[in-house]
Amino acid sequence: MPHTGRRFTAAIFDMDGLLLDSERPIRDAWLRQSAAAGTPLSPSDYLLTVGRNRADCLQILSEKFGSRAAAEAMYESVDAEVEAQFQGRGFELKPGAEALLSRLKEQGVPLALASSTRHAEVLRRLRLAGLLDYFGSRVHGGDQVLRGKPHPDLFLLAAQSLGMAPAKALVFEDSSYGAQGGLSAGMGVVLVPDLKQPDPAVADRCTILTSLNDVLERCPHWFSA
Repeated sequence: MPHTGRRFTAAIFDMDGLLLDSERPIRDAWLRQSAAAGTPLSPSDYLLTVGRNRADCLQILSEKFGSRAAAEAMYESVDAEVEAQFQGRGFELKPGAEALLSRLKEQGVPLALASSTRHAEVLRRLRLAGLLDYFGSRVHGGDQVLRGKPHPDLFLLAAQSLGMAPAKALVFEDSSYGAQGGLSAGMGVVLVPDLKQPDPAVADRCTILTSLNDVLERCPHWFSA
């Protein structure tokens, strides 16, 4: 069941597809680069990777491209295309992202970030988007744990950095893999779907919203500083 009636003292955010509108340009680069290499991914192929860390994605994509080396080479091509497209600019923010972070900061709610993206790249993307200061040192990437989402490890690491019990944290996610990780950690979960509609088995245990803007009016009811 959703976290009806529960109150929380901290918030843990995903990044790509939730705070940053990064999933679409990255997906489009994967579709273009794979087609150019003669092993085109379909949109449904790409959706298999949404919310997973790089190691898990490489395992999935190695089967598609024929080898791990080919999948790693495709990653490099995609990264290069995205970098050339944005030329050092940050991804656009998702609607309501900065307003929500600002509201929670005003309420004195501690914030952490748990992204499947590699830690160094998470820091870079947050810095370019102007969001890093909301999280300070409580920023975590998918290469910092042995098991990525949908396992709870990344969220448990975030709770540890917040210095509180996992059950006191409310997770904000856009993917079912991430939502499952938060639920497995014993946290409440708000799911704001982006590219992929949520798995019904996961959705039934989350609060589903269409935008982070929809969270603002709920903050006083969900959080105790």
